[in-house]
Amino acid sequence: MTYDVVIPTVGRASLARLLDALAAQPGPRPERIWLVDDRLAPITASLTSHSEAKGAVIERVTLLRSGGRGPAAARNVGWRESSAEWIVFLDDDVVPPDGWTEALVADLAAAGRRVGGVQGRIVVPLPSERRPTDWERNVKGLERARWATADMAYRRAALLQAGGFDERFRRNYREDADLGLRIVDAGWTIARGRRTIVHPVGASGPWISLRAQDGNADDALMRALHGRDWRARAGAPPGRLPRHALTATAAALSLVALPFRRPQTAKAAAALWAVGTLELATRRIAPGPKTPKELATMLATSALMPFAATGQRLRGHARVAAIRAADHRGAGVPRGDRPAAVLLDRDDTLILDVPYNGDPAKVEPMPGAREALRTLRDARIPTAVISNQSGIGRGLLTEAQVRAVNAKADALLGPLDAWLFCPHAPEDGCDCRKPAPGLVRQAAARLGVPPERCVVIGDIGADVEAARAAGAQAVLVPTPRTRPEEVAAAPAVAPDLASAIRMVLP
Repeated sequence: MTYDVVIPTVGRASLARLLDALAAQPGPRPERIWLVDDRLAPITASLTSHSEAKGAVIERVTLLRSGGRGPAAARNVGWRESSAEWIVFLDDDVVPPDGWTEALVADLAAAGRRVGGVQGRIVVPLPSERRPTDWERNVKGLERARWATADMAYRRAALLQAGGFDERFRRNYREDADLGLRIVDAGWTIARGRRTIVHPVGASGPWISLRAQDGNADDALMRALHGRDWRARAGAPPGRLPRHALTATAAALSLVALPFRRPQTAKAAAALWAVGTLELATRRIAPGPKTPKELATMLATSALMPFAATGQRLRGHARVAAIRAADHRGAGVPRGDRPAAVLLDRDDTLILDVPYNGDPAKVEPMPGAREALRTLRDARIPTAVISNQSGIGRGLLTEAQVRAVNAKADALLGPLDAWLFCPHAPEDGCDCRKPAPGLVRQAAARLGVPPERCVVIGDIGADVEAARAAGAQAVLVPTPRTRPEEVAAAPAVAPDLASAIRMVLP
């Protein structure tokens, strides 16, 4: 039994604390720790250069980037790079206590064949010297959350079957419940393990409760995806949206009634708004510390919260309508006539070919490549790069140099879901060097799709032949080095990458 750890992060200070805690753990270590930087503009400083987190753990850390697309996309980038049997997702603000690793391994070893996931038990410590604030009580609710990715282990097979996290959930909210429902619907069970993890309450400003109302938009997407009973199936509490909507509607009605000379209606609506606001404020204040600061925060945010919650739900409904319209036009989730993934050659397809290049400074994108790839990301189609790198086998390059060049290309082009390369020389007779089908099959497996649902885009005949040998489709984008007979033999030819992508996205 093998396991990897995936940690999405935006570089919060708590990440150092988590890595320190992992480094101090006894017991079987993960094969890899996939640290996924989800900042929109990555900085050059390493996220793993923390003074305490050294040694064997940090040697296993691989830094990936997901381009600011949210934690769901970041987790997908991480687990799709892994080949371990189990993927353990941790948030970057948790703290594994002593013995966490040993308890994790015991949880995974005890999982039966149809157990697709094992959830950790979350502990949120609260201050003992005073009553908790409203926000502290809110975070405390994580202890009852089902399938929370603060500490959640999934079999890679279950993730492949479910297709991973839905990247339309852009916040750290509901993406875990959505995945859990899809995994259960696929016939797996999700168990609760014995291990525990500590989730400290992070720093928050006075308006944090209003920002949290963004989740109402995600709830609209959950209802569209999983039906009216999704809360009961996911173990989610009912929430206060009906009361928020009633309070906000009463306030709006009181303002509308005045110009129409309906004073009684305006007074009644205003009274209903006041009662709703007072009830919300009282409910939030009663269990709290009742300090002047907390009282002021509760009164101000309780007056605004119904409008924030209702507005976010309306925004969520509008977004669901836009998604359905896009799906109807063929720009949404891939269907049977659309590729499940697009696999791309690297040199002279995505970046200019520099023979045996091991220098990231020499990486230059092909004209229009970044914009063309954005089309695939907007269509939510997974991508992978498959590249022959015989310079490794010939002793002209190292794998580390190739990975550095790939990382620079990924940063310039926008994140792709997987990078694969063949390190062998032509005389090695491997199955992965194109025109052999190995890289195509590996990429399809990494993305969790069948090879026959993939399209390979490249610039020479070897790309086309690799696709044909794996049962995939192919589009040739010729360059001056493409031989005329290769163009003549190709099943489809496009003048540039953008045109090739338009061909495969009907």
